[in-house]
Amino acid sequence: MKTEKECEATVASMNFIADHIKKVASELDKGSVTDLVTGIMGSKKIFLMGAGRSGLASRAFAMRLMHMGFNVYVVGETTTPAVQQDDLVIAVSGSGETPSIANLGGIAKKIGSKLATITSNKDSTLGRISDIVVIVPGRPKEDVIYEDYHERRMIGYPQLAPLGTIFEISALVFLDAVISEMMVRTGASEAELKKRHTVFE
Repeated sequence: MKTEKECEATVASMNFIADHIKKVASELDKGSVTDLVTGIMGSKKIFLMGAGRSGLASRAFAMRLMHMGFNVYVVGETTTPAVQQDDLVIAVSGSGETPSIANLGGIAKKIGSKLATITSNKDSTLGRISDIVVIVPGRPKEDVIYEDYHERRMIGYPQLAPLGTIFEISALVFLDAVISEMMVRTGASEAELKKRHTVFE
């Protein structure tokens, strides 16, 4: 028998995440976004990196950049070429402290390439060494704010966006929005992007 509360957590979670993304959009630093777009458009090659679900967001962005016609690669793939000084490395890391990604960011800087980071933590290891930092707020380390936590406990589900969900989804949406920005700036059409989409499906 169905009840009024059936799938209530699903709907509440989707609304919670959607509201957060709207908040991120309203507070986005447009200067850093412009720097990111300019950096992408002025780079010979672009490299994306991230761990876990943040890595999946970075791969989705790499795919869209490929559709736009850029020379883009995912760090860690066997066919990825060497990073050089005229290249841009983009890291996606909510904490900005993921050891493997922070170490790779340091290597990129030593080589002389430009480093951009999408993160929730500007004062992180990656944030401090990056040339471009775009802040995409996520769930704070100390969990959610007090009122929200108890509100969720009272209605029967303690976490509407567990672990790094908030940052990961917000980063994915932001990076897709960057593609839209670049399409507007370059005059690229959806038909042009579709021509570069894989036929091996």
